[in-house]
Amino acid sequence: MIQQTVQSEVLKVLSDRRAVKQYKVGHQMPKEDLEQLLKSASETPSSWNLQHWKFLVIEDQAQKDRLLPIAYGQKQIVESTVVIAVLGDLEANKNAELVFGPAVKGGFMSKEVMDTLVDQINSAYQYPQLARDEAIRNGSLASMQLMIAAKAMGYDTCPMGGYDAAKFVEAFNVPARYVPVMLITVGLAASPARPSGRLSLDQITVKNTF
Repeated sequence: MIQQTVQSEVLKVLSDRRAVKQYKVGHQMPKEDLEQLLKSASETPSSWNLQHWKFLVIEDQAQKDRLLPIAYGQKQIVESTVVIAVLGDLEANKNAELVFGPAVKGGFMSKEVMDTLVDQINSAYQYPQLARDEAIRNGSLASMQLMIAAKAMGYDTCPMGGYDAAKFVEAFNVPARYVPVMLITVGLAASPARPSGRLSLDQITVKNTF
């Protein structure tokens, strides 16, 4: 019964999550809620567990005002409680020893295995396209988990790809190590998002092979 309840609640969160573009202006998110939201996003699975993301949290109204023209005047930027810019790490291979070190120290992984993994990762990261693909792929996974966590906590979100990434990087001093993945507005919906149409399973599913 407990398992069925959990399943029902999770599936409802997934079904209810929609992109909200009108927020209750002036709402303040408790620090504990923001930390929980980011912690939930940080628990996203990632390639080699390198955790290829950095979250730029934009709460200050003046900074949101500065972001508004970069996001082509979309008002959810300034009306939402917080904007979280999800950045993908192009140099996530540098996290390898930080990630695997505690496992070695705890006896869950041998030093030899760690060294082999680090060598494999660094070899793969010689290819810029792979680094970029992994940054965006894993940053996107973290973005989705953040939005699901927000909905479970009673907040609404809107993922945004409509902004000038080059101007964003310049205005917010984003280091060259990171590539913008998306902006996510978070807050309390002022009005419900309208349901959006979905293609049928027959239209999006292929079984076994084309």
